[in-house]
Amino acid sequence: MTSFTPRRVERTPMGVTPQGGVVRTAPGARPADTRQADGMANTPEVTVGAPDDLGWRKVTIDGKSAGKVRSLRELEILLRHAGSEVGHDIHWVGGGDAVWPDRVVHRRAVGGIMFVGFLLPACLLIKIGWADSRDALTFGGRIAGYTILAAGLMMLIASAATLDYWHKRKWRYSGVAVLVGVVIVFLGSSSLLLLQIGEHFNRWSAIAIFFLIGSVAAGIGLIRSRAWKGLRNPGRIAIGAIIPTLLASINLAYAQFYVPYATIPLIMSGAEFKEASADGTGAVVYVTVHLYVKNDGQIPVYVLGSIYWIHGGPANITSEDRPPLFKKIYDGEFVTPAGRVLNPGEEIAQDAVVEIPKNADYEAIRAQTEVYVVRKDRMILPAGYEQSRVTVEELTRQGKGLGPREPHDAKYKNESRISNSSEILNVTRGQQRIMVWRVSNGEWPRIDVAMSPPGDRIIFDPKFPYFNQKIIDRYGLAKVRGSTAQTPFKELQEQAGSTEEGAGQDQSQSGG
Repeated sequence: MTSFTPRRVERTPMGVTPQGGVVRTAPGARPADTRQADGMANTPEVTVGAPDDLGWRKVTIDGKSAGKVRSLRELEILLRHAGSEVGHDIHWVGGGDAVWPDRVVHRRAVGGIMFVGFLLPACLLIKIGWADSRDALTFGGRIAGYTILAAGLMMLIASAATLDYWHKRKWRYSGVAVLVGVVIVFLGSSSLLLLQIGEHFNRWSAIAIFFLIGSVAAGIGLIRSRAWKGLRNPGRIAIGAIIPTLLASINLAYAQFYVPYATIPLIMSGAEFKEASADGTGAVVYVTVHLYVKNDGQIPVYVLGSIYWIHGGPANITSEDRPPLFKKIYDGEFVTPAGRVLNPGEEIAQDAVVEIPKNADYEAIRAQTEVYVVRKDRMILPAGYEQSRVTVEELTRQGKGLGPREPHDAKYKNESRISNSSEILNVTRGQQRIMVWRVSNGEWPRIDVAMSPPGDRIIFDPKFPYFNQKIIDRYGLAKVRGSTAQTPFKELQEQAGSTEEGAGQDQSQSGG
């Protein structure tokens, strides 16, 4: 086998010189070595270009690209395959035959890290995007899911492009694909951190920080190596892609995210007194009270809990501050089962029959309702919420009891895990749960609601709206106080008496 010993000739503006010498030529003339080469049959002009950032040196034969090499051995093989003779002069640009800066271990290590760094986020994005594109509660959430899914598929392309970009770079757009992948990682990790502002620091927070730092470092390296060199007009392409995407994103965000988010549920509740009747002895008055809750808005809600009160007291007090002069006659729950969905335009109603002693010293009877609702478009309440109800007595028998931060005078509670409106929120917020207590509170029993991560209880208190702004904004949790219905007790007594007299006359007529 003939040995390959290329003669070193460096190209300068003055001409071609062997061994670093300079041959000055007149304008239009050719160097002597070139003139001598003209006499040699089948001796093409070979030029080896300057090394790039990966150590590749471009080889041209007679002005046409023949490939890239990283060593003298690869150059010899390339020339032999091209049918060129050995031993002729080679024009070296950017360094002679001793300049081969390829660092194989470093190049392969960087390529491997980038491959894994793209593949892992791609799997996560595809998982999140696939879940949200099918199961997100809103149209905007599903659109976001498809966007995340597309970003995950682009990350798969970027991971495949790393195998070419840090190896032979046969695909001219591999650098662009890798750069796009780095941008996606940067945007995804920074968005994940922004969504976690105010949340508990978890493993996803650490992962997002790691990938954010990595994407910045990789982006700096790709910018320095001009990874977009495969594009002919990168500036125009970037502007043409960014501006329409930005306008479409703004329009989509306003129509599908802001408008539904800013729309407030309109829930109406109240009570109405109906007929009154007396028992056979005339000692008890039975009053029928109509209780209802209606969704007059456009947002479906879950009814977490409901309560109504029937009080008796003086007629001249109409304040809603729960005056102590009113005495509780009865209280109960009127929306069953707990956790029921109330869709737009739907009404849930129930008639309750209340027993009142006829000789009770009441001037007026008052009825009032209260419900706690949460937006259905921001969370998923599992079906097990209804079956989760347990009384405090049962908890005590089981040896569990109430926790130190739970209401000590609770009668029963419902507890369940909840899912957020999208998979991306489940990732950023972590596990969440909801707890609802029915609390005995003298003349005015109440409902307490807590929605928070396990181990951290945030009780909703409508008297302090700023303290509860976090869960109000997150889930649209609200207390709906119904309108107060009040009627004179004497009027109910008379109605019951007339009903009793009418029933007596009917019996006498039928007996005659």
